[in-house]
Amino acid sequence: MDEWIELIVHTTTPGSDAVSGLLIDLGASGTQTEDRADIPDPSKPHGIWEIIDPKMLDSMPEDVLVHAWFEAAPSFPDTLKRLNAELAALREKYPGYGTLRLETRTVPNENWGESWKLLYHPIRAGKHLIIKPSWEACSPLPGDHVIEMDPGMAFGSGYHDTTVLCLALLEKYLHAGDRVIDVGTGSGILALGAALSGAGSVLAIDIDPDAVRVAAQNVAHHGMSDRIRVQEGDLLERVEETCDVCVANIIADIILGFAEPLKAHIRPGGLFICSGIIRERSGEIRGALSGAGYEVLEESSTEEWTAFCVRRPA
Repeated sequence: MDEWIELIVHTTTPGSDAVSGLLIDLGASGTQTEDRADIPDPSKPHGIWEIIDPKMLDSMPEDVLVHAWFEAAPSFPDTLKRLNAELAALREKYPGYGTLRLETRTVPNENWGESWKLLYHPIRAGKHLIIKPSWEACSPLPGDHVIEMDPGMAFGSGYHDTTVLCLALLEKYLHAGDRVIDVGTGSGILALGAALSGAGSVLAIDIDPDAVRVAAQNVAHHGMSDRIRVQEGDLLERVEETCDVCVANIIADIILGFAEPLKAHIRPGGLFICSGIIRERSGEIRGALSGAGYEVLEESSTEEWTAFCVRRPA
């Protein structure tokens, strides 16, 4: 194949996940999101910052861009027609998703697999956790821990604000030797962050068997299999373990549903760290957590996303 077709959809942060999912469903070989909100302003330090040239912000587009790559196959015109129809439906139903304007480019076969890598660099979460793609070098400072995750990998690569917020809170509040449960572990990045921050043991659980497989591979790659146990299942139905710290980077509706029953898995005085929460819903989630009896220790936010660290009463 001589060419690939790159599609670029202009959207917003709230719309980026839906657009990415739509492109994958239509057969994209991969997607990549370019979002200014993922690059915290280095002039406003808050513990989450990029190890990059601050001028990168100036070069970022105002819109959120979701890139996708498709094979230049005979069926592509039909795919493009379906995509335009789906984007029109999204535009009408969700005005907050932006213009959903579509651009099309052709990419030489020898270049497409490398071009998107230029968007990614090592990032720092909290004080001592660094997330880096495999092709990038970095120079850790004393006490730093490096998590190697490639963007575009299945079940999350750690470059989203919600993951970075959770990692920073884990590093801040976790004590050496704590038992941790990572609910909906996905790629296993939060479990790795917990172990590198001093957790004595981590249960990384997910209902998706493919996520469990990917997480187990990532844990093994980082040499953490002795401290992180990856398990398939539903924490609320099939697991009786308790922990000192539970972390969940999921979605707001699920947090609303299991904030109360989750307490059975958190020891008295233990912590629950959660994100996946758009800032517009932070008040709703705070109210639900308080209503379930948790004490809110910290609410941490970026421009678009919020994370909480709360304590179960002793």
